[in-house]
Amino acid sequence: MGADLWQRLVPDRLWGLVAPLLPSFTPRRQGGGTAPLYERAVFTAVVYVLTSGCAWRLLPPTFGVSPATAHRRFSAWTEAGLWRRLHRAVLDELGARGELDWRSVIVDAALVRAERGAR
Repeated sequence: MGADLWQRLVPDRLWGLVAPLLPSFTPRRQGGGTAPLYERAVFTAVVYVLTSGCAWRLLPPTFGVSPATAHRRFSAWTEAGLWRRLHRAVLDELGARGELDWRSVIVDAALVRAERGAR
């Protein structure tokens, strides 16, 4: 994968926040398969899919990660709460550097009609 794409999707400063938050790799019980992949390559492939709208099955081979592996790792990371912890770590880092501007914020909400008689 080209270093420029790698750096654009997951710059070194972001990777410095992500790496300590990743759950440790555990080989699958059935054995076989290939050696563990470089976590940054997997994370970068996942970021590519999430930010580009690309279907998992269409993940370009230049990432060096199979679509199945990228999706499996994304699911495991989601279950482990990685995205919530990473969001918090990014906010903490930006806040510590004084780069958060709370004068304008976007809140995502849904309006749902209450059922009749619900309290």
